[in-house]
Order: sequence, then C-alpha cells, then structure tokens
Amino acid sequence: MPTIKKSTLSFLRKLQKNNHKDWMHANKPIYQAARANLKEFMVALETRMNEVDVIERHSLSRINRDIRFSKDKTPYKDYFWGNLTRFGHNRRGGYGFSIEASLPHQVGGGFWGPNKEDLYRIRQEIATDSSRIRAILDEPKFKATFGSLQGDAVKTAPRGFDKNHAAIDLIRFKQFYALKTFSDEEILQADFIDKVVDCFETLRPFFDYMTEVLTTDANGESIL
Repeated sequence: MPTIKKSTLSFLRKLQKNNHKDWMHANKPIYQAARANLKEFMVALETRMNEVDVIERHSLSRINRDIRFSKDKTPYKDYFWGNLTRFGHNRRGGYGFSIEASLPHQVGGGFWGPNKEDLYRIRQEIATDSSRIRAILDEPKFKATFGSLQGDAVKTAPRGFDKNHAAIDLIRFKQFYALKTFSDEEILQADFIDKVVDCFETLRPFFDYMTEVLTTDANGESIL
C-alpha cells in the first residue's frame, strides 16, 4: 500500500518558508513528486473505501491559493487536502484528510457548508428527536476517535428555535463535522492508510443518519 513519504512533508515545510513563485518554479519537480505521492495514496484509499462504502470519485486540492479577496497574498497552500465523494443523492457526507506543513494532520469529514434548506432540515430533525444523533455521537468508538462533533455555531439559538430546547447544543451548529489529528510519525507509518479507513468507517453511521434526514421531509417521506 502507498505511504506518505517524508519528502512530501519536507516539501510542504520548505514551501511554508519560501512561499513565492520563484522558489516554486525552481522546485517544481519536488512539488510534482509530492503531489504524485498524495495522488497514489488517494487512489489506493478510494479502492479501500469502495470495500466498505460506495465512492464516486476522489479529488486532491490545488496548490494555488485564491488570493483575490485575501489579505494574505502568499500564492500557495502549505498543505494537501484529499477528498472522497460518496456516490449518489442517497449517500450524503464527504470523507477527507489533510497533510499539513504545520501540525496537526487531520482525518475526518462531515458537512462544512450545508445550504439553508439542508441546515434547517437537520435542525428540525434534531429538535424533534435528538436521541438518534446523540447515540451516534456518544458511541464509544466515535468518542474515542473524534471526541465530539465540531463546527461553527450560532451564539444562542437559530431563528425559530427555542434557546432553552434540551438539544440546543446541537441545534446551534452551522457545520457538522468530526476530525482526528495525527502526528508526523503516525502519517509516515505503513499502516496510516488503515487508520484513515478506520476513521472513515467510524463516521459512516453519522453520514447514514444525515443522509436519511436530508433525503426525507419532516414526516419521514422520501424527497428523492
């Protein structure tokens, strides 16, 4: 199985210190080798995940930053982000991992930017019955792997929801994701791909719950 190479980490850290076009141009072969390493890892990861889920495609982030509206004008990202998209409208959620110039490296997935209709539907379901999602988040392996649900949240309560609701801690979320962090030593090990697959499998019940919610109406009827 492909592994993350030490040279890939070395490239990212050198880029972090030399984030300009002249350096990148002079070191293009090193960048290409690092990207090829991540690409090989992603292909193998997609194959492994298709044994336990149905993956439509994988993608690897571009190294160029969009600096048009940013105060930070450094032209390149100092990380690689890989993503696996689940196949079809009846499978929601996306798996991902990052290899960073600065620790920590992260593995996980979820819903970073649900549209307002999906966000309302999720909150509506949690407000009606939070027991199912709590059972998933409180499952021992989920807690041991990810700790807790993460994401930006409103300060009090979203419009239309009671700030004193028993599930307001979950209703407040605007994003819903879980991440596990890894050290340099861990990501360079031969079994790192096994650990990534294990993290993704642990997320699967959460994705299946969200899929059911986002493909039904408030009465539980399919909208597909």
